[in-house]
Amino acid sequence: MTLREAIMALLNFRKRETVENGTTPEMEAFLKGYSIEVMPRTAEKVEDFRALLAPGTRVYIAHIEGTPIEEMVATAKRLADDGYPVMPHFPARIIKDAATLADWIARYQGEAGVDQALLLAGGVAKPHGDFDSSMQLMETGLFDKAGFKRLHVAGHPEGNKDIDPNGGMKNVEDALRWKQAFSERTDAKMALATQFAFDADPIIKWVDDLSAAGIKLPVHIGIAGPAKLQTLIKFAIACGVGPSLKVLQKRAMDVSKLLLPYEPTEVLTKLAAHKAKNPEFNIEQVHFFPLGGIKTNATWAIENGGAGTAPAVTN
Repeated sequence: MTLREAIMALLNFRKRETVENGTTPEMEAFLKGYSIEVMPRTAEKVEDFRALLAPGTRVYIAHIEGTPIEEMVATAKRLADDGYPVMPHFPARIIKDAATLADWIARYQGEAGVDQALLLAGGVAKPHGDFDSSMQLMETGLFDKAGFKRLHVAGHPEGNKDIDPNGGMKNVEDALRWKQAFSERTDAKMALATQFAFDADPIIKWVDDLSAAGIKLPVHIGIAGPAKLQTLIKFAIACGVGPSLKVLQKRAMDVSKLLLPYEPTEVLTKLAAHKAKNPEFNIEQVHFFPLGGIKTNATWAIENGGAGTAPAVTN
């Protein structure tokens, strides 16, 4: 390919992207009510969340090992004061014991009015104390006692080698059946917030397989926001996202796409169209991982989501 041909291919790709990025009724409906994930250090970089997020946007706060609970609670308070429902992570393996868990719940509730939580094992190999899984956190009864209205748990469309070291799905599926049963005896609403993926077809199959197996928990599908290709590949490898890596590798081989940031247009367009044709399809919401930055992700959602993603405050 000559330099001229490469430039023309790039220009044509940009033109094609512009057309594909236009808001459609299916995409607007699918993106409405999306949630987004932040960390205290990434939230600090955002001057005003209201200029980026629609009213009522649920904001998850990831709790990375080593982050003081004080920083987590301060971030939750800031977001709550801005009017956003906050869902902090409770990673089981970094919570020492039931007393620590009760203290965290009390802090979040007392200082930020939190009544939602994402419960997960947490990305550390060795537990810091008594807890090893999200199921153990639920079994304490502390979230029900505190009157939490929502409890989300992790979903893994491509499996999880931390749970199934051999690469299968048995342990993941057994855990989902337990969580489904728990959802039927708790007053809290529950949902599966999944790891991010890049390929719509395996996602559709996974969601349909869950429904066929009697897992009725609504799915909040994890989607990586716009980012550099190198950034996505780094996160995909670190998070154990296997099959989806093929999508990124294929993109890396295309010179017309290699120079452009990844955007989730293709995967979301396909999922949105499938949901429109199959209303019973059990994806309830989109959950964004803003790997290329919160502002970049929110801007993409505003440009592609129509009225449903318009920010609370406009200049």
